[in-house]
Amino acid sequence: MPGGNPPVLVVTRLDDITADTVICELNRRKVPVVRLDPGNFPDTVTVTSAFDSCGPSGMLRTATRAMDVGDVRSVYWRRPNPYAAPEGIAGQDARWCAEEARYGLGGLLGALPGAHYVNHPWRNRDAEYKPAQLATAARCGLTIPPTVITNEPDEARRFADEYEPVIYKPLRETNYLDDHGRALTVWIDDVRADQLGDGTAHTAHLFQQRVNKIADIRMTVVGDRPFPVRIDGSPGVDWRRHYESLTYTLLDAPPDVAEGVRAYLDAFGLTFGAFDFGLDIDGRWWFYECNPNGQWAWFPEPITRQITAAIADQLHNPPGAAA
Repeated sequence: MPGGNPPVLVVTRLDDITADTVICELNRRKVPVVRLDPGNFPDTVTVTSAFDSCGPSGMLRTATRAMDVGDVRSVYWRRPNPYAAPEGIAGQDARWCAEEARYGLGGLLGALPGAHYVNHPWRNRDAEYKPAQLATAARCGLTIPPTVITNEPDEARRFADEYEPVIYKPLRETNYLDDHGRALTVWIDDVRADQLGDGTAHTAHLFQQRVNKIADIRMTVVGDRPFPVRIDGSPGVDWRRHYESLTYTLLDAPPDVAEGVRAYLDAFGLTFGAFDFGLDIDGRWWFYECNPNGQWAWFPEPITRQITAAIADQLHNPPGAAA
C-alpha cells in the first residue's frame, strides 16, 4: 500500500466478530489493514508473485484493497474459510483447484518476508492436535489429568472404571450438521463405563478423569502478556453450555503455571494461545488444552478491551521491529 505505512493483513472470514474488534482498534491507531479471506480466491481475490534471489515480490488484491506481498507489517491469522474452486467446477477438478489454491496462495501467505504472525498458520496447525498438546504440557511442567486416547472398547471401559468420574471430549471441533443443515456441537460430557459400546472402535476417542473443580480458568496469552480469567457459575463440566450463568474475574497465575505456559508457547512457536484449566479446591491448576486460535471477545468489555489492545500492540509494533 502506498505511503510508506506497511499494512496489517487480517486473514479471516467476513463474519468474524473477534477480528472486527482488533481491526477497529487498528483503525483507531490509523494502522492500515487489509482483510482477506482465502475462501474468496479466485473469485474476488487475485495474486501475482514473482520469486528471485531477493525473495518474493508482487501484488495481492481483494475486492477493495491492493497489497505488496513484500510490504506486510504483520499478519493476524484468524478463521478463514476453506480454499475452494470457482463456481461451476466440481468433482476431481474442484478438489485439484482447491489444493492448488492452498499450496499456491496459502503457501505465499505463510511466507511473507519479515511479517510477524499472530499466529503463523502452520504453527496453529501443529498445535491443534490434542495428543501433542498433552505431551507438550507435561514436558513443560503443567499438571494434566489422567487421560487415554483409544479405539478399543475394553480399554475405554477399563479406564472409565479405574478413573471414575470420567469425561469424553472430542479431539477436534469438526463441523457437524443435522438433516436440516443446522450446526451440531459435540460437547464435553460425563461418561460411564456401561455407556461405552462397540461404537468406540469406530474411531479415536479421548477420555479423561474429571477434575474435582471449584472453577474453570481461561488463560489468554498474547506475547508476554497473560490474561488468566476465573470462570464461576458453570453447573456442568463444559462451561460453554452455560454462558448466561457465568461470572468472570481476572486473576494472577501461580509462578509455576506461568512458567509452564511460557514454555508451552515457545515449544510450539506461538505468539497467542487460549489455555483452559480446571481449578481444584487445593488451588491446583489442571491443564485441559490450549486452543492456538481460541475465542476471547465474549469476555466482559473491560477484559476484552485489554486483550484487544495486547493483540493490536503485537500487530502494530511487531517484536524486533525498528522504532
